[in-house]
Amino acid sequence: MKEYKKYYMLDATPEDVYGALTNPVAIRLWTNEEAEMSTEPGSEFSIMDGSIVGKNLVFEENKKIVQQWYFGDEGPDSIVTIKLHKHADGTSVELLHTNIPDEAYNDIVEGWNGVYFGGLQEYF
Repeated sequence: MKEYKKYYMLDATPEDVYGALTNPVAIRLWTNEEAEMSTEPGSEFSIMDGSIVGKNLVFEENKKIVQQWYFGDEGPDSIVTIKLHKHADGTSVELLHTNIPDEAYNDIVEGWNGVYFGGLQEYF
């Protein structure tokens, strides 16, 4: 199992970034794909037309999102923590993704950089 940590800058307020990550209509706008999302801890989610699925664990409005991502029955839970920090240039996003299966690591990193945060950067 591997871990991935990275910071991203987005040209938007933490409130706007939080909305883009938690509102299913906004998620559809920056991914161009179906999304099911709720800010209710314990709720299931599905984004990018089902290519990312899991359970929502923690929400701190405009500050933090913690999710469990499903990778089948392998090992410990894969946990994604996204923290939003107000910055002079917009929002600094701190990403920590733990317990990534070794064989999925390169695809996950590519997805974070290209599709997920690349899509958000284009959206803003």
